[in-house]
Order: sequence, then C-alpha cells, then structure tokens
Amino acid sequence: MPETIIGQIERVTYHRPEDGFAVLRVRLRGQRDLVTVVGKLTSVTPGEHLEATGQWVVDRDHGKQFRADDLRTAHPASAEGIERYLASGAIRSIGPQLAKKIVSIYKERTLDVLDRSPDFLLHIRGIGRKRLKWIQQSWEEQKEVRQIMLFLAEHGVGSGRAVRIYRTYGREAIALIKENPYRLAGEIRGIGFKSADQLASRLGIPADSPRRMEAAVRHTLQQLAEEGHCACPQLEVVRKTAELVEVSEERIAAVVEHSVADGSLVREAIDGTDWLYLPWLYHAEVGLAKAIRRLAAHPEHPLPRIEVAKAIGWVEARLGLRLAAGQREAIRQACCHKVLVITGGPGVGKTTLVRSLIEIFEAKGLRPVLAVPTGRAAKRLAETTGRTAKTLHRLMEFDPASGGFRRDAEHPLAGDLLVLDETSMVDAVLAYQFLRALPPRACLVLVGDADQLPSVGPGAVLADLISSRAVPVVRLTEIFRQARQSRIVTAAYAINAGRLPDLEPPEALSDFYFIPCDRPEDILGIIQRLVDERIPDRFSCDPRTDVQVLTPMNRSLLGTRHLNQLLQQTLNPDRGQPWVERYGWTFREGDRVIQLENDYRRDVFNGELGVVEKINRIDQQVIVSFDGRRVEYDLGDLDELALAYALSIHKSQGSEYPCVVIPLHTQHYPMLKRNLLYTAVTRGKRLVVIVGSEKALRMCVRRPDTARRFTALRRRLAMP
Repeated sequence: MPETIIGQIERVTYHRPEDGFAVLRVRLRGQRDLVTVVGKLTSVTPGEHLEATGQWVVDRDHGKQFRADDLRTAHPASAEGIERYLASGAIRSIGPQLAKKIVSIYKERTLDVLDRSPDFLLHIRGIGRKRLKWIQQSWEEQKEVRQIMLFLAEHGVGSGRAVRIYRTYGREAIALIKENPYRLAGEIRGIGFKSADQLASRLGIPADSPRRMEAAVRHTLQQLAEEGHCACPQLEVVRKTAELVEVSEERIAAVVEHSVADGSLVREAIDGTDWLYLPWLYHAEVGLAKAIRRLAAHPEHPLPRIEVAKAIGWVEARLGLRLAAGQREAIRQACCHKVLVITGGPGVGKTTLVRSLIEIFEAKGLRPVLAVPTGRAAKRLAETTGRTAKTLHRLMEFDPASGGFRRDAEHPLAGDLLVLDETSMVDAVLAYQFLRALPPRACLVLVGDADQLPSVGPGAVLADLISSRAVPVVRLTEIFRQARQSRIVTAAYAINAGRLPDLEPPEALSDFYFIPCDRPEDILGIIQRLVDERIPDRFSCDPRTDVQVLTPMNRSLLGTRHLNQLLQQTLNPDRGQPWVERYGWTFREGDRVIQLENDYRRDVFNGELGVVEKINRIDQQVIVSFDGRRVEYDLGDLDELALAYALSIHKSQGSEYPCVVIPLHTQHYPMLKRNLLYTAVTRGKRLVVIVGSEKALRMCVRRPDTARRFTALRRRLAMP
C-alpha cells in the first residue's frame, strides 16, 4: 500500500533538471533523524515543505530510503523553514545572514511580505534600493519560472530550460507556447523538435496539422544547415521530413508548395534539380556572391601605381628576410587585384606575407584592417603582425537593439586593405555580412588553409572561392627551413598527403609524439598523466592553460563530455571552492570553460575560452575571465558555457595552443577523416601528442572527407 509522508527538505543531495530526478534529505514531522527521499520534482529548494507518496525500500548501496511515486512541494510555512529556504540562495542577493535578519523580524509573514509589501524590506540594514530591486526581480522570476516548469512537466517535457524560456518570452511564455509550441525548437537552446512535437501533441495539435508539418520542414532544413549545408534538394528534404514526423511524402510535398508560395521557403533550380533554402540562407548566399563579384569588378584599386619589384625589395630589407617565390607572386597580385585568396599549410609564411602587405600599404599612407573569426585567432594575429586585429563580430559592431550589425552597405567599414585570416572557418552568413560592409574602393585579401575542416556553420566559402576561379588564388607551397625542422609540420603534411607520419619515438626531445594504445580505458589513463604530470614537467607549461585535449567526438568514453569530467577532477578537484551545478555540468572556481553561442549582450562569442574567476551563490552570478575581461553570467544562463579541458576538433578551428593532446580510437570511426586529424595536428604550437590505436590513425590518413556540402556559391561566382 502506498504511504504518504510529510516533512521539510533539509538538503538537496542531487537534482537533475532535465528529468527532475532528485535525492533529498528530509526531516519528517515529529522526528529528529533525517530520511532519504528519492523521486522526481520540477524544482526543489532546501526549506520547502514536502509531501511524498510512495513506499519505503532498502537500497543495496544506499540503505533505507523512501521511493516516491508522487512528490509535491510548497513554500515553507514555519519561520525555520523560511529562513532555510532563503539562506539556500533561492532568492538572488539573500544569503544566510540576511535571511536570518529578515525572518527574525517578519517570521512566518516573510514570504507574504516578499509577495505583497517588498518595500518593508528597506527597514532592514543591508537592503537598499538596488538590492531590493534584485530581490524583487528574483522573487518574481522564480514564481514565473516555477509555473513554466509545472506547465512543461504536466505535458511531459523536461523543465531544465525554464529560466531561458522565461527570459526569452517573459510573462507571456505559457500563452505563447500554447499558441505555437514549435517555436521552442527554433528559439530556445537545448529544446529540439522532438520535445516541441511532444508538447504540441499533449496540447492537442494533430499529427497531420499543417503547422506541424511546416515546422518539421523548417527543422529539417535547420538541421541540414547545422551540418554545413546552405540548401538541399527538395526530394531529400521531403523524404527526411516524412520520416521524422511519419506523414506521407505527398502531404509534406504539399506543405512545401504552400511554404514556397508564401515565402517562408525559397526554391531554386540548381543544375536541373530543385533545391530548397531557408530564406535567410538563400539571401546570404546570393548576397555573398554579388558582393564578391561587385568588389572584384570595381575599377579603382586603393594602392597607387607602384613598381612592385622595388616594393618587394624594400619590404624584404625592412623586415630583414627574403620572401619565397609564392609570397612575391601574392604581393604582385594584391597590388593589382581587388580580391585575392592566399592559401597554404603550416610553415609556408602566410603571416609573413600579411605583414609584408601591411608594410607596403602603410608606406603609401593606406589603412590596413585585420579581421579573424575568433578571439584567440585575433590575439595571435595581433601578436605576429604587431597590429590590432579584431573578430568579425566586433569589427562589424553588432547592435543588440536591432539584432544586426551597425556596419553594412549603408555604413561601411573604414579601411583600404582588409585582411581576413582563417577564412576556412567563416560560414556563408558571416561572410555575407562582412563583404557587404566593405567599402567599394578597398582591397580584400582572404587568407586560410583550404585543407582544414570547413566552417562549422553552413557553406564552404573558402573552398568555393578557390574552385570557382572567379578571383585570383595564390597557393603557398614552399616550407621554410625552420618549419621543416618541426615534426608537427612534417606530420601535418604527411597526413594531408594521405601518408602515415613518422611514428617512431624521437631520440631527443621533440614536438610530435605518437603513443600507441588500443584500449579506451588505457588511453584515458595516459591522457590524465600526460596532462597532469608528464607534459608540464618536461615542457615547463601550466596544465590548466597551456595543454589542450582535442578529440574527434562529443560523446563516447573518449568524447569531450567524459574527458572534461575526468580532467576537471584531475586539474581542478573539489577542494571546497565555490561551485554550481547547471545543465549537466558542475562549474568550480578555476575551471576552464568555453562559450557555446554568440552572446551579443555580453560581447562574448562562440568558441571563446575563459576561466571561472568567481561564483557568487548569493547574487546567483558566475564571473568568467576571457583574456582578462570579466563577464558576468546569471545561473540561468550557464547553458551558454561548457567545460573546456577537452574540446572537439571542430571547436578548435582558428585557435592555436602551446600543447595539444589528441585521443584517437576506432570508436571515433564516423569522424575519422583526414582533414579532421590535419586540423587537430596543426593546432599545436610547441607540442602535439597523439594517443591511440595505429589502426584509427591509418583510417584517418586514408579517408578523405568526400561529403558534399549543398552550396551554390561556386556556381553563382562562376556565372558570367
């Protein structure tokens, strides 16, 4: 027979917001000893009143506990419970000491005062107008978020993103979701189509609803965009969507026709096949092609007529070096063409060439502007050229109020020579925003390694530019003597050529090593020792800032999630420092973290690395330092961050690290491609260590990435 127990939650031992699973320590009425209660709750805070229905069991590992089928919480009614509730950090800006002061005055009426007469709190020492505003906002937000959590839970959807939903939609959140639950999949990070579809079903939207099928088609195209495609053949979109929602292809095709007619999708015939685009991607691809062709065709070059041979001799003397034939040819091309692509692998002098061009243009009184996709790449380019380099987002001045960039065709960038480095990382949308903001008279030089991974976002801009032959391309091939002495460089070129690099252990201290190991568990142990002891000891580096683990996948034993948890315990174990748990991660002060999305409000962008500097549970804030710049996050916004002791190789694009460790195993099989390993190896500056099976390494080297991205940029550029 089910039993009902009533008590007060003293401690939340564990709570998983994704599905509500909780382990609680509870003081039952009339009892001194705490009992363990296990069940599911949308939200839970120490001090709350608890009513649980279930039965007592004896767990083999954890002993006696109450396993609840139904758990209900309510705000505490006793002064003791209210004080514990407020002291737990449930309300922003109220900590244990302030909670004690408040409850000592208002006792059981405290929550009623918060609800109806918050100005009464101004009588308490330590609470001014600013703190009162935070307390009021937090109290109101908590009530609204709890309602959203209950609404989602009642309809079978995980409530872990309730705070983000509230901050996106405000008090109208539930009404807006009821009106169109599919908007969650496109607007709330962490909620996919399937969750939104499940909610829609619970809200009574039928399986054959046109709204459902339209949302599914958009979702299919959005998923394809996340895989790198700008568009997709219509037949393939219809097939994928029909499989997703289990509706006939005929019904989906009819919805597509309607969506094309009303402009919510764009259709274009490409090489005799109908392709479907999301409108914003179509306009980006078409606009990018027009911008490149317009710039390349502009008759006025910013550089006055010069004797290029003399300019080359002058810059060689100024920089104290001798340029290779390919570098000289690139300078000649840049002096007469408005758009130029420079590509080549490591050690071929791309940065030296950029410095040379800057010197020549500056000598003629012209202004160079350096841009890169990521903050780390900007810092590296600034260090190597001695000039300011900015990320594309900061250069183009994103405006949070309008949702666009301040720099555009109407308000172009200022500059005569614009150099975009790491162009392989730039997707079609960002490239379009950048190109449309260029002044017509400017000269554009695009620099990148065409053999690296393509951009994470949609398109293959650098590869399409090169293959289109619409603009001049200079491929640098001569490896400089210093670079030839690096085993990192020779290994990278061997991999890129489809050959196995030299795996023999070097006799002297080297910059490239292969450690053979076949069992994933053993690979983990080796990586742990390498990062924590062997590399710091032999190469005199800081394991928390100088050593970066790069892995092919996010999931699996050797994926980013498991490696991050392992390395966090190794490099920043729990020593009693402040911590917070959100969205499946435990963050501690001192942790290395990565930003997962562009946050224009905080001026932090996808891929930037930082260190957790301070965690303030009372003010419910986490402060992260990004290269010395302190950025504040509310606890509800921590889904923008993840641990960064280990990163996926895709996330490492455009970055360079002193020491890189790469696990490689056949469990990574879907990702074992040549350009993936080539990209990983070329991220290391002083040291690269591959740990894994030779079989997996051979797979990488032998398997070129033959996957085609659906993009029509090359075709548009090649059009007369």
